[in-house]
Amino acid sequence: MRVARGLLLGSALFCANAAYADEAPIKIGVMNDMSSVYAVAGGRETVEAVRMAIEDTGPVLGKKVELVFADHQNKPDVGSTIARRWYDVDGVDAIVDVPNSAVAFAVQSLAKDKKKISLFVGALSSDVTGPKCDAYTTQWAVDTYSLANVMGTAVLKRGGNRWFFLGADYVFGRALVRDTSAVIEANGGKVLGAVYAPLNTADFSSFLLQAQPTNPNVIGLANSSDDTVNSIKQAVEFGLTSNGATFAAYVLFLEHVQSITLKAAQGLLLANPFYWDLNDETRAWSKRFEEKIGHPPDWDPAMAYSAVFHYLKAVKAAGTRDADAVAAKMREIPVNDFATKDGKVRLDGRVMRNLYLLQVKKPAESKSKWDIYNVVTTVPGEQAFRPLDQGGCPLVNAASGKQ
Repeated sequence: MRVARGLLLGSALFCANAAYADEAPIKIGVMNDMSSVYAVAGGRETVEAVRMAIEDTGPVLGKKVELVFADHQNKPDVGSTIARRWYDVDGVDAIVDVPNSAVAFAVQSLAKDKKKISLFVGALSSDVTGPKCDAYTTQWAVDTYSLANVMGTAVLKRGGNRWFFLGADYVFGRALVRDTSAVIEANGGKVLGAVYAPLNTADFSSFLLQAQPTNPNVIGLANSSDDTVNSIKQAVEFGLTSNGATFAAYVLFLEHVQSITLKAAQGLLLANPFYWDLNDETRAWSKRFEEKIGHPPDWDPAMAYSAVFHYLKAVKAAGTRDADAVAAKMREIPVNDFATKDGKVRLDGRVMRNLYLLQVKKPAESKSKWDIYNVVTTVPGEQAFRPLDQGGCPLVNAASGKQ
């Protein structure tokens, strides 16, 4: 009888928990850097963009959508702890953003085990949709493959064929050097060397001095945010550009260009998934964002909006919050919003969308404070991102019969 009572009690608890889960609000967690090197153009600005996506969507399946957010401090153990609490205690259904690929890998592994949705925006390692891919993870912005492909090709076409890399000493920086080196060498260029500096380094002098004897004509900055700004400023001070060397800066935001100044940054090339001044739709959404934040958005908030808007649309279309059903629906329906037209989520989780090769304007070309880029060209997703069968994604291998 005790066994029977236990089974009955267990069944009752299961039913109660299932009913609670069904009635609970849909909950989205924004996890990113809110206090350090990646807080610029992301952080709480991305939280606000996600809030806009939730407001624009309204109730989903008759339930309200709630937002939580946290600072992962760029530490994988902190990110994993936050994710576990969100999943087990707070009932979070999806985590969005997660800049810093090392943190993203920790969150991705836990989300896979818990069958939760990961909407990665700031996590840029191409391994997210390669060897580490899973059914619950999607990658929304650029990645190391597309940055290397678009930027590397553009710089090579302009004569930049002798590269020295200064990279961030963690997963993202090393993946970006790896992927760009492959593009350079495949097109007849030379990689002269690479050094790696810790995240949030203030003094790059010892690293930049290692580049000087190699006489590069391109200094590849496989870092991002404030690290890129400081790298450029200090490289100029050291005279690394006096012989005509240029920079390949992969992740640089509007505020960073302001910090460097148009005079110093003019001509710099960037590959971005979004620019606020692309068209009437991007300008209209950016005006709404600026009214809340005080300046136009960069790509991280815009892509986080896209990710959450599409996720909630998929929940509605699937008629359930069940992660397997929602993940399948996300891959089935097109991605459409102010920033993305007829985008597609591939089997490996890569969001296929246009990228834009941008160039920093000359001071005389800029008509206002945030009028920073010229659009050099639009790069279709099929040209920018890694082919589906080349990433080593287990889902793709299984679907194609590869072992």
